[in-house]
Amino acid sequence: MKRILAFGLSAVLSVQSVAAGLPDLGESSAADLSPALERRIGEQVIREIRWREPSYLDDPQVEAYLTGLGNRLVTASKSGGSFQFFALRDPTLNAFAMPGGYIGVHSGLILSARSESELASVLAHEIAHVEQRHIARLVGKQSQSSLIMLASLLVAVLAARSSDQVAQAAVAGGTAAGIQNQLGYTREFEREADRIGLQTLDVAGFDTRDMANFFERLQRETRLYENNAPAYLRTHPLTTERIADMSNRVEGARYRQVASSDDFTLVQARLATLDGAAPDVFRRETRAWEKASAPTVAQRYAYVHAAMRANELALAEAAWRGFPAGEQSAMIIALGAELAMAQRNYAAAVARLKPAVGRSPQARYLNYLLADARIAAGEAATAISELRELTTTYPDDFRSWSRLAKAYQMAGKVAESHRAQAEVYALQGAWSSAIGQLEIALREGKADFYTQSAMDARLREFRARYDDERAWRERR
Repeated sequence: MKRILAFGLSAVLSVQSVAAGLPDLGESSAADLSPALERRIGEQVIREIRWREPSYLDDPQVEAYLTGLGNRLVTASKSGGSFQFFALRDPTLNAFAMPGGYIGVHSGLILSARSESELASVLAHEIAHVEQRHIARLVGKQSQSSLIMLASLLVAVLAARSSDQVAQAAVAGGTAAGIQNQLGYTREFEREADRIGLQTLDVAGFDTRDMANFFERLQRETRLYENNAPAYLRTHPLTTERIADMSNRVEGARYRQVASSDDFTLVQARLATLDGAAPDVFRRETRAWEKASAPTVAQRYAYVHAAMRANELALAEAAWRGFPAGEQSAMIIALGAELAMAQRNYAAAVARLKPAVGRSPQARYLNYLLADARIAAGEAATAISELRELTTTYPDDFRSWSRLAKAYQMAGKVAESHRAQAEVYALQGAWSSAIGQLEIALREGKADFYTQSAMDARLREFRARYDDERAWRERR
């Protein structure tokens, strides 16, 4: 976290020197912070979180669920913006929006939601903060050192999920006295995000009452926290007036009972069994399993996942086969594939995954698991073919590039392996390492003219990005 705090500040300081050269779109909120600069800051900070923050939850299934839910809300909001959603392994109730449309959600918040509409209400609220460019508007209210202000706000939002003391230290290091009052969004911005979030929730087909219910429960449960407030409420000041306003807005709305999706309950089951000592988690889930006369799909998922973690593979397999045939979601199929791979039955993993990949193109984690199974089974050529198609469709997918590098290495294609690994480093923002990998690939000298030219062009691009960022840091 200390690394992220330092980086959050340095990222803003480093781009401050080029702020004047970015396009002015004419918006009042862009007076000090253009959308392009806002996006650039978000990109740099998300890289730091993704590659260096231990609490980043690198679970493609959880991330895919949040992305699907978030995109449903973004479509309903008609914002037209670009958003990315990710999860952090943290038991506290928190979510936050960063510049550029990056929205993080704590695992504790996902687990605490009693319905999918409750979770969606938080995402809708965060999306509204981004749509209305509240961070940029906060910066625009400051007469001087606006980007320093942004750095302090940004690192404080990140730090607040860990410690008030860390957040205060970040603020003290970023700007003058009085900034602490700007740690959270203003009440005006909160009311605006509530109003727009409720509209988005309604258009997306969720139960708008759950937004008021969830925030009211958060307020009630503040007494359970040592610092007297969940992390979410420290950056999103909640008042009785706001809750009353939300309740009034939904009071006249038509009654809509919305069932949570299976994926919502499966993600909760996955998160509930992902952490903790495997034997302890398995004992807990076994007790729940034995008490359930008719276990739900989520209870079965939790038991299988816990048994698999505890290496009780025969019990896990027997329980997994109890899922209704023909009605299995992508997450259940992925669980079966993970189980087959734990049993080193790679053929079974491929057999479970291959038909599902075509049926669920949005569930990219099925492609990752299929590539892992093929590589483990020694089917490098097939893995390469499938992964090349995936990286062409999703050129910013670091998980696909990483697997492609491994498949090329297994196939003995050294230059191609280094070329793919260069893309992984580039997506990390590790330009020096990316350049090194491409230079090794070029020294191999075994590529055809087209491939060689493509690598030369990519190398020039990486060197330009490296020089650009180094110049920023030297000028700040």
